[in-house]
Amino acid sequence: MKYVRILLAFALVFMVCSAFTMKKGEEKPVYVFGIAASFNDTVVYYTPVQLLDSVALDHQGFLPRRELYSYQLKNYLEYNMGKPNYTCMIYFSEKKAKLEKEATKIIGKYKKDRVNVQILDNSAFTFTKPKE
Repeated sequence: MKYVRILLAFALVFMVCSAFTMKKGEEKPVYVFGIAASFNDTVVYYTPVQLLDSVALDHQGFLPRRELYSYQLKNYLEYNMGKPNYTCMIYFSEKKAKLEKEATKIIGKYKKDRVNVQILDNSAFTFTKPKE
């Protein structure tokens, strides 16, 4: 009986100590690119793949507050370029090569439909982390 108590005490101490030393998921870089299309215009705008600084995906693999990133692109088009009524979409991934492949695939579909595709340079527009 004495040995069982000692064993349980050691097991309890081990569990408590290991709970405090467990690492949370490592933060991996998150890459993103955006596409903006309009039904009223034959021009589609897209951004190159960009690295988001100090952002991590949540436990379900989604980009937190991802709608705010598409609003950044929409606001840039409306206020800086005078292009209202664009629908903006963002794509994100932790793997840059996978995202670049996806971007090439999507842009290729637009070019196949004979739509004018224009890039928004990083010097003109970059995604930033929304303020909390």
